[in-house]
Amino acid sequence: MTNQIIEGISNALFKEFGEQYEIHMEEIKQGLKEPCFFISCLNPNIKRYPGKRYMQTNQFCIQYFPREGNEQRECNDVAERMMWTLEFITVEDFKMHGTNMNYEVVDGVLNFFVNYDGFLRKIEEQEKIETIEVKENVKG
Repeated sequence: MTNQIIEGISNALFKEFGEQYEIHMEEIKQGLKEPCFFISCLNPNIKRYPGKRYMQTNQFCIQYFPREGNEQRECNDVAERMMWTLEFITVEDFKMHGTNMNYEVVDGVLNFFVNYDGFLRKIEEQEKIETIEVKENVKG
């Protein structure tokens, strides 16, 4: 599910910012072209609930590397756009709501945090009965 959420975030960012901004999902060691985004999932966890239900909590950090010059101003503008863009994303034909959105600019890089949490249900395949025999006694 994490990779599908990352794809949903990436698609929403591409729709808002266009192809002038590169979007990375894997760490780039060298040759980072700015402006660009880097999406990562921080500390995902799953908590079990009754009835084979699980609450999956996913906090994401989307880093934005601005062009050189006026980094703070550009980061603030991008963060405001991201607040609206990432409020709802599409994941496998359904909408997910982003919560706990906040951001900070550290050393000229925007760090935007958002959660996409939800319940999952575990479905197990069961063996199908091929034949069944029923015996019935009736008192008369």
